[in-house]
Amino acid sequence: MYSHGSESLIKQAREIQDSELQKFHSRLIKLLQGKELGHETVDSLQRLHLILSATKYTRTLPPELQKRLQSLLSSPAEQFQALSSAVLRETLPLSGQDVNYNQENISQLNSHAAALLLSQAGSRADLSSLCAQLLRTLESRQSEGPAHWLTHTLPILNTILTHSPECLTEDHVTLLSKKLVDWLRYASITQGGGASSGGFFTGPRSRQPVPIAELDGTVSSDFFTVLCVGQGFTEDQWMNVYSFSMLRHWLLTYHSVSNANSTSDTDDRSEVDGSVVSMVSATSSSSRLLPPKERLREKAFQYCQRLIEQSDRKALKRTDADLQKACLVEAVCILDCVCEEDASLVYRTFPSIKALFGRLSSDLSFARVLLPIAQFYLNHGEMAAVDCEGVWKLVFGRFPAELFNDHFLAHELLRFLRLNLESLQLRVPQYTHTFPNLLKFLAWDSPAVVDDFIDLLPSLVTSGTAVELLHTLLDLPCLSATLVLQVRSTCLPISEPGGRGLLSLDAFRNPTFRGLFLFLLRGEAGSGDTIDRLSTLHELLAETADWPRVVQCAQIVPVMLHIFFNTVITVADEKLLAHLILVMLERSSLLLNIPKYNKEIHRVFSCHLLRLCKLHPSLVVDQSHELLEFAGATANVYSREEIYTHVVWVLGEYLSVSCDSRCSVRLITSCFEALEAVLFEITSSAPPPGAARPAPRAVTALMSALAKLASRSHDLIPRVSLFLSKLRTVTRGAPVAWCSDEEDLVAIVTRGEELWSLLKAPGVAQSVLTPPPHVITPQWHRDTNVAMPLRLRVLTNLTHTK
Repeated sequence: MYSHGSESLIKQAREIQDSELQKFHSRLIKLLQGKELGHETVDSLQRLHLILSATKYTRTLPPELQKRLQSLLSSPAEQFQALSSAVLRETLPLSGQDVNYNQENISQLNSHAAALLLSQAGSRADLSSLCAQLLRTLESRQSEGPAHWLTHTLPILNTILTHSPECLTEDHVTLLSKKLVDWLRYASITQGGGASSGGFFTGPRSRQPVPIAELDGTVSSDFFTVLCVGQGFTEDQWMNVYSFSMLRHWLLTYHSVSNANSTSDTDDRSEVDGSVVSMVSATSSSSRLLPPKERLREKAFQYCQRLIEQSDRKALKRTDADLQKACLVEAVCILDCVCEEDASLVYRTFPSIKALFGRLSSDLSFARVLLPIAQFYLNHGEMAAVDCEGVWKLVFGRFPAELFNDHFLAHELLRFLRLNLESLQLRVPQYTHTFPNLLKFLAWDSPAVVDDFIDLLPSLVTSGTAVELLHTLLDLPCLSATLVLQVRSTCLPISEPGGRGLLSLDAFRNPTFRGLFLFLLRGEAGSGDTIDRLSTLHELLAETADWPRVVQCAQIVPVMLHIFFNTVITVADEKLLAHLILVMLERSSLLLNIPKYNKEIHRVFSCHLLRLCKLHPSLVVDQSHELLEFAGATANVYSREEIYTHVVWVLGEYLSVSCDSRCSVRLITSCFEALEAVLFEITSSAPPPGAARPAPRAVTALMSALAKLASRSHDLIPRVSLFLSKLRTVTRGAPVAWCSDEEDLVAIVTRGEELWSLLKAPGVAQSVLTPPPHVITPQWHRDTNVAMPLRLRVLTNLTHTK
């Protein structure tokens, strides 16, 4: 795992002697006492960290060194902050010792010092004490401490809230909610940093406060938000930005805090006692009379409404335009949160959300913003009685159709679907019919989204979509190739002089075949199950079979098919299942010719054909004509051996009166004759040119099926017995053309002899080849009326070792 040099250093660090370590500590203290800290100090701190972290037990540092390291946390150089924090984290106090969160430690806060403080907290009580100290610092005036530490307080509290929300009490929530109200709504509206108005004689005394500007350059006429710009920002403006960044998380999580030790009055205190802005807000807002949480919701609502208004301004810089989009996403999500908590805000919020959707819906570059808007419509559209049709046409229509190659949108949209699956199924009827569009994400980038579709696919399987969805899944590699052609068609010129063009791209552009590709690219289900000219489409896309994107898609299809069949048996009736069996038989020969793809699909079909017939044996009689037509085609033995073998097994196993009373002697005889003809043909002649020899499993499956059918209609026994006896004599002579492997031939002959012996006693043959259900699934070990359970228990006790 480590290189030889690294292992050597770690070994030296573990084996260092105490005397040598003390000398090293003394040398490091002298280095830290110097006025300038150079490369030697950095190297020594790195060595100390290696020594401390290489051992399993906690080492202690001399008090003087520990004091120097603590002072280094406030060093202007971040490298020394990081190294000192890492070293001190390796020497944490043992459990049971009190951690001292004093004002000096809190005032030195930066990201590395905060990491040390959080790692020192060994229990819930420690975290609660740290929260109390941090919140006390928030109540102090800015002039009472350094100007920088406030900006690190909220991230620490947010981290504690993420990992251990129970460490905050109701008092903490009340205080922080009040502070957030102040920072969000009443930050300064003038630029910080002493912005100058210009002039030759301009000095510190003549500098006038400059108002905050909007992103389009105009002077801001309302309160400060994260979308305001200036040459510098004041401390409370920075806290405004920090507050907005954690506001949604706070609204979602503060319900999890502890209600214990609550002593504050949450109804009659102003936003932040003693602050100037609180006195202003107390006289300027009627929301002062609301409890702190409700005041915070009201101010959050006002803040987000202002952000939506600011987003309509044209930004002067591209980075500011991106910031507008990001803030819109957060603003809509926050409005969704506050409306979830207070339903009365829905009616105040919907006009601005509806106007925002109308303004952005024509521009797909705002797709990231439109998804939270769709979430808002889904959560509150029913209450507000608004028409959501346009939202769903955009989300399920244009997004997948035009932005299928946008990886970020794919992740966001599929996450939206997974989080709201139940609501979508109940409130959006057209959701299940949009699978042709949604599957474009899977066809384009299968490895990245397969986990999403494993969860989503069952929700798309209904009795009305099952057949078309099965065809669509089988055509997924074709869709993948078509999407690639669509992208290339827009990027590549129609003709490239001297270049080798793609035949498939020419076909994609050809009006003659346009209908085939448009069907694959359709947006909704219902226009037809599949393409009439599938073989033509496969010929046009033959050169795409080795494209990486198409190959990856083909590897995912078997997984999706397993999920499909596992789901469809729970929603489909026998009529639909019978139709699916026909689709499997038909499509087993109509697949894009990708290496190993056909075999994998045949394997999946075979598995679920057996499962469907086992659950509903009457399906064999219902579809006996199509199954016999498939089993009677000799070519299927060579081209579709896997599924052919299982079709033959199904016919032999379930074409019986015990499975369906409609099964007549005539039906059994016609099935016997069809299988007999195939078996005779493949065992009496060499395989067609270019075709492989028939698989031994197919031969034995045919033999077994014939024996089973004959055991149910004794008039057929002489015919199958004659064939089996001839099989013994044929194999004793010259080499057999239809079986080159001697071991396989021996296995076939052995199986034939077993069946021939059974058929000599028809009654025994029927009970062995077609046993009754109570014999196949015995329950003797569970029946208390027989002696078998007692015998099993006795044998178990005898075999167990004492």
